[in-house]
Amino acid sequence: MPVNFTDAIGAYQKVAGKDSIKPLDSGAMTPKQDFASTLRGMADEVVGTLNEGETQSLKAAAGTADLTDVVTAMSKAEVTLQTVVTVRDRVVQAYQEILRMPI
Repeated sequence: MPVNFTDAIGAYQKVAGKDSIKPLDSGAMTPKQDFASTLRGMADEVVGTLNEGETQSLKAAAGTADLTDVVTAMSKAEVTLQTVVTVRDRVVQAYQEILRMPI
């Protein structure tokens, strides 16, 4: 049975709690802060996501959490960790390429 792509996105957004697709704002793509601040902000988001996953798993162990919240928080934490590892690997790879450049 073929699945309509638009219907799939709509179903996903209902589950995620979003009602509509928001177009990219061209103003959001302009740099408003320095690179260090951007990295610091991203690191804070990563830590927050991982802490939320840990908190939900502790609540599940205590028997006070909703299973859906636990699975959602753990999935977000897993995706965040995979993203961080991928970015780290790319940075190391780029550094190694720079080291191999002839002077």
